Amino acid sequence: MKVSDLNRGDYHEFYQTYIDKLPRDETLGSLLKDNQKDLQEILSIITPEKLKFSYEAGKWTLAEVLQHMIDVERIFQYRALSIARNDKTSLPGFDHDAYVPASEANRRELQNLKTEFSNVRSSGIDLYQSFSEEMLQRKGVVNNNPTSAGAIGFITIGHTIHHLELLKKKYLI
Repeated sequence: MKVSDLNRGDYHEFYQTYIDKLPRDETLGSLLKDNQKDLQEILSIITPEKLKFSYEAGKWTLAEVLQHMIDVERIFQYRALSIARNDKTSLPGFDHDAYVPASEANRRELQNLKTEFSNVRSSGIDLYQSFSEEMLQRKGVVNNNPTSAGAIGFITIGHTIHHLELLKKKYLI
């Protein structure tokens, strides 16, 4: 599946900014792998001293951003799996702002966050590669909106790109 295969009805309009970050003619599998390389590149330059850095009062620390990215990746994988397996359960939204303080990310070690993120993404790559084209096109309901399993994969990549851009601009200066 390619980004160009998506239709507007495959995801909520909120996610358009993430989809717009992606090249239209790349496959989900290749984008996930390329994005993992970009992610590893950024993770390799983060130092333990930067983990508790926040660029502004009230903003998340670098550790909290990384944990948020991991949490979202996991939630999106569950959503895609449920839809691909034809589960008709309406999947709820989640409050990412509530997850951050509850995660206690600032007590975590850098290497642990890096390893976890790498493992979660690798698991996601395996998951999406296991889906047939039909499974990727299946739709379910996420937060009261029709959503396809494939769209969730592309949204995951766009979400990661969004946060990598913020890391470069605001945290790793």
